[in-house]
Amino acid sequence: MLWNIREERMAWIILFIAGLLECAWAVGLKYAEGFTRPVPSVLTVVAMVASFWLLSIAMKTVPVGTAYAVWTGIGAAGVAVAGMLLFGESREVARIFCIFLIIAGVAGLRILAGK
Repeated sequence: MLWNIREERMAWIILFIAGLLECAWAVGLKYAEGFTRPVPSVLTVVAMVASFWLLSIAMKTVPVGTAYAVWTGIGAAGVAVAGMLLFGESREVARIFCIFLIIAGVAGLRILAGK
């Protein structure tokens, strides 16, 4: 029982890291400029591989639908925020509210995962 709780907690941590790496490779695509810049291109591909690999590890424990939704939710919200901070994208209240809704959905999936 205790092992299962630790395994589940670790799977969620791994899934969170995979989501952060998804943000990294999505932003990296912008800096790689169509894979024409070598260093950003290599870093982007490394982040992609690591993100998918960690996602696959998390899916051993977290249900596939939940894991994928959380992974893409972290990526979508994270990249939207990164776009605001790094690229001067719109910071309208409605846009921020929509990002909040994505985060709320991810949190809800985490809370309801075991039910």
